[in-house]
Amino acid sequence: MNLFDKNNRFNIANLITFGNITSGLIAMYMITKGEFFTAIILAWIAGALDIADGKVARKYNLSTEFGIQLDSFADFLSFVIMPSFLLFFALDKNTLIQEVIIGMVFIFYIISGLRRLIEFNLKVESGSVDKYFEGIPTPLGAILLWILYLIYSYGVISNIFIISFFVILIAISMNSKIKIPHP
Repeated sequence: MNLFDKNNRFNIANLITFGNITSGLIAMYMITKGEFFTAIILAWIAGALDIADGKVARKYNLSTEFGIQLDSFADFLSFVIMPSFLLFFALDKNTLIQEVIIGMVFIFYIISGLRRLIEFNLKVESGSVDKYFEGIPTPLGAILLWILYLIYSYGVISNIFIISFFVILIAISMNSKIKIPHP
């Protein structure tokens, strides 16, 4: 098995992406155990792997449609679902009504993130991606959710509905016309 063969589904770039997915999955498990700090460390590892897979794919000419779709799935898991889980589980929901309302907010966020990734992939396929992201990218959305987690955890904003309002704004921003330069 050649790790530098573009046609190998388990080439080095894809293995790095699978590492991103693994980090996201383990982070979600840690969240369910209340191990938020460990989950955040795993999320940052996923972010580093997300950067590394693209660099390796470009350096060794390993970019394929499979790799692009795999990377998008990894982004969905590690930068949309996982940070949503983190913040949802961190928020103190005292009633069933609060849990349902906050749950709906995060479902909206997750669907918005998925839509953003699909729209981006369609633009890549049509060749219309330029030097700017349109709407905030999902990794930036994840960072903003982690900031909300910190703001809530340290009691800067303790109202779960204010935090939820910001989650909705971030979700809307992912599919907005806001221009963000590519790094």
